[in-house]
Amino acid sequence: MPVNKTAPAIVIAIAGASASGKSWLTTKISQQLARETGSNQLAVMAEDAYYCDQAHVPVHLRPQTNYDHPSAFDHELLAHHLLELRAGRSIEMPQYDFCLHTRAPGTVTVTPARVILVEGILLLSSAALRPSFDLSIFVDAPPDICLLRRIRRDINERGRTLASVIEQYERTVRPSYFAFINPSREYADMIVANDEQNPINLDAITKKIHGLLAR
Repeated sequence: MPVNKTAPAIVIAIAGASASGKSWLTTKISQQLARETGSNQLAVMAEDAYYCDQAHVPVHLRPQTNYDHPSAFDHELLAHHLLELRAGRSIEMPQYDFCLHTRAPGTVTVTPARVILVEGILLLSSAALRPSFDLSIFVDAPPDICLLRRIRRDINERGRTLASVIEQYERTVRPSYFAFINPSREYADMIVANDEQNPINLDAITKKIHGLLAR
């Protein structure tokens, strides 16, 4: 489908529990849209990049932060950056070091694009962010599947131990899921199941996006 490069950007939120498959779905959507519209028409952003800077917090205390609570994120900065991209201006997206639990040096330049995909656990919990999205998708996966995926990811990619992953899951991840993440599904335009019995219908999602682009 041809894309009108001068039209306003379409911003799509992909939310859901930690390790529910948000990044996987974001990648699949971006790959399919890139084939259909051109990769230069896409930008991908992660809510994780907007974790608050904790450089002022002693390193040994940083693991005690509840990273699944809305206050852990700078949602105001993310909302501002989305407005800037809609206005046709590039932004400098912060970077986050999961091993040190704080912002990493440097930023990544994100240039304006026709379709902006944003993925994160608490995107739909933020009243400041929700008006930024033209389409909101909630990825739903069973908690036990999410936990297994989280264990593999955090140990292999983020330098965690099995004991630390389980301790954090029991202390903050599971309670915050029921307090903030799961209730935010009510703000989603689409809820998609992500498990072996319910494969995600990628075509239905991209068809919805093309409808927004055409409009």
